[in-house]
Order: sequence, then C-alpha cells, then structure tokens
Amino acid sequence: MQVDMHEAKSRLSQLGKLAWDGEEIIIAKSGTPYLHLTPYREETGDRNLGLLKGQIRMAPDFDETSEDILRAFEGDFEDE
Repeated sequence: MQVDMHEAKSRLSQLGKLAWDGEEIIIAKSGTPYLHLTPYREETGDRNLGLLKGQIRMAPDFDETSEDILRAFEGDFEDE
C-alpha cells in the first residue's frame, strides 16, 4: 500500500498496525516513494553455531543424483 505523507501523518497508528501485520507500507512524497514503514522486531541475540553438532547425519550418497531424476529435470520423459 502506498500513501502520501499527509495521509500517513493522520493514519500513522492504523498504518503501523498494518505494517506489523505484514502489509508493505510505502510513504510517498509528491507521488514518489520516500519511506518504507517496517515493524520493529527485537533482535534474537547471537546465534549459537554448532548446537546440533553430531546429531545430524547425511547419507553417503547425498550429493549423487540418479540418472532418471537428471533426465526428468532435463525434460526427457521417455518410457523405459
């Protein structure tokens, strides 16, 4: 939604709620986009890397792709 500066001044509470609920709010000045209204979100803190180390396993063939899947992605759907 795009609103002009004057309208944004008179509807700030309503626009703030819309932004909080996920609506994209653009405030325009003389018809040109000028501001992007976004909700404030608390930072979640530092990420703790390696938290699941040793708990996740990948199959040995994880990086291998079978020929039939490759053919399907390439558009070759021949019946065998």
